[in-house]
Parts: sequence; C-alpha cells; structure tokens
Amino acid sequence: MPPSSKSPDSSVELLQTAQRAAARAYCPYSEFPVGAAVLAADGRVFDGCNVENASYGIAICAERVALFNAVAAGARKIERLAVSCPNASVDQPANSMPCGACRQVMAEFMSVDAEVVVDGVGIFRLGALLPDAFRLQRRH
Repeated sequence: MPPSSKSPDSSVELLQTAQRAAARAYCPYSEFPVGAAVLAADGRVFDGCNVENASYGIAICAERVALFNAVAAGARKIERLAVSCPNASVDQPANSMPCGACRQVMAEFMSVDAEVVVDGVGIFRLGALLPDAFRLQRRH
C-alpha cells in the first residue's frame, strides 16, 4: 500500500471522531458498535454509527450513515473515511473492515485513491478495497 499523501494528524483526528461515534451506536442485537467519520472535500467532517433494527435487513452500517449525513448536508466529494469497531477481535482484522454495500456507496462519493482508515488494521485506498466498482454513466 503506498504511503498516504495526507498528514497523519488528520487521519488520527478522523479516527477519533469515528471512535466517539461508535459510542452512540444502537446495536442491542449484535452488541457490535461501529462508528465512522468522513472528511468532505470542503473540510467538513460528518460522522455516523450503526443502527440496528429487530428486522435485521433494515439495519444500516455506520459508514453509510456518515456518508449519507455528508450528502444530506450537500457534500458530494469525500476525501477520507475512518471506521472504528471497538468490540472487534484484534486477531481477526476482517471483522473491522467495511462491508461490500458500504464499499459500493463509498465508490459513489470517493475516488479510487481516497483513504479508508480502519481502526487497528491500517489505511487502504478505496480502489484496493473495491476494484472495478460498479458505475453507471450519468445522463446530462
């Protein structure tokens, strides 16, 4: 993985925001809190946490909540995403990685070179996490 072009402090601060968001997670079924934070191209930061439901299929991941919060506030370009799973097992890093649905939503608003910071695991480029993402041609 190539080194990040962003300063380490900004990734650390974004990760700390994700960690705080995880404390607000609503996860009474899985007891697996997740927090996420995104840095928009205009410098604004948005966070989110996972929200579960008794009907499991309508639960939503923290990464998508953070991304959708950014979009709802008018941000369309996201430079970096951080995710934190405080209850994840350190010997199983895959438990901390964004799911496929979240990766696809990231691909909608982030470049292939955008950073994805995974607490306790590392920093990845979105293109490495989701090569050849599904994309539609936009009609103008």
